Amino acid sequence: MTADRTPTYGYLGPEATFTEAAALRMPAVAGARLVPCATVHAAFTAVRAGDLAGAVVPLENSVEGSVNATLDELIRGEPLYVTAEVLLPVTFTLLVRPGTDLADIRRIVTHPVAEAQCRTWIAAKLPEATVDLGSSTAAAAEAVAARKPGPHGEPYDAAIAAPLAGERYGLEAVATDIGEDSDALTRFVLVTPPRTPGMPTGSDKSSLVAYIRDDHPGALLEILEQFATRGVNLSRIESRPTGNGMGRYCFAIDVEGHVADARVGEAMMGLRRICANVRFLGSYPRADGVHPPVRPGTSNADFRDAAAWLDELRG
Repeated sequence: MTADRTPTYGYLGPEATFTEAAALRMPAVAGARLVPCATVHAAFTAVRAGDLAGAVVPLENSVEGSVNATLDELIRGEPLYVTAEVLLPVTFTLLVRPGTDLADIRRIVTHPVAEAQCRTWIAAKLPEATVDLGSSTAAAAEAVAARKPGPHGEPYDAAIAAPLAGERYGLEAVATDIGEDSDALTRFVLVTPPRTPGMPTGSDKSSLVAYIRDDHPGALLEILEQFATRGVNLSRIESRPTGNGMGRYCFAIDVEGHVADARVGEAMMGLRRICANVRFLGSYPRADGVHPPVRPGTSNADFRDAAAWLDELRG
């Protein structure tokens, strides 16, 4: 008998949520065993302990911004790398037991975030319905499928959840794409123990955290200049408390490019010189596949030529 070498990856649970749907779309975890984790912290802890090969967690949403629980885990604790990302449309579906019509719905259950994004549709289509809030959209779907009673003692008629939840719990969709923002996307990332980044593809993203040495006028400008002077575009920058005292902040940054790109590498060296610490979080292929333009004077060849010129002057 041979030992089962199938890797196990975690994701923010429970089952049948948008995070599991994102994990199923990631080629990096294809064929792996997937297990739900109760919280983002639990997922990171299991990866750091070596119990999981990696974990898929939400990082930011196009409507609500960053997921602070994930961002703070990346900023603090033992370093982990982001090794893959996927952009998943946030499509909310109204799920019912087979045979239930839209006109029959009086009691709905869902997660607070889903309720907020579907409030307008509910008011227009089901103005007499009451909406109760649960721990997750998947739990809401499970409650409808199992005919679990709500706080008033009667089972729910419908759940607002991800389409995957309908497939998992045998429910039917009586309305689809009922969120207020039909273009809403959530960015999910795969975090793993630190590893050597893959080769650059030309469509890459790098993530890092810059910890300022001391709070002084122009501290943020000094960080931004390291990227601007080398032609590195930032796709996201956000300040977060370090957790080491009031007023102590760091900057979580995503940039276009790979650490193997000369412009990105030199920008990171610049940060290393002026910051108290720089935490590299990985370089990985962009989910959107975009190849950003490289400004004149900032290509790898341009940096090599400049270095050769300086060597000649010195020699």
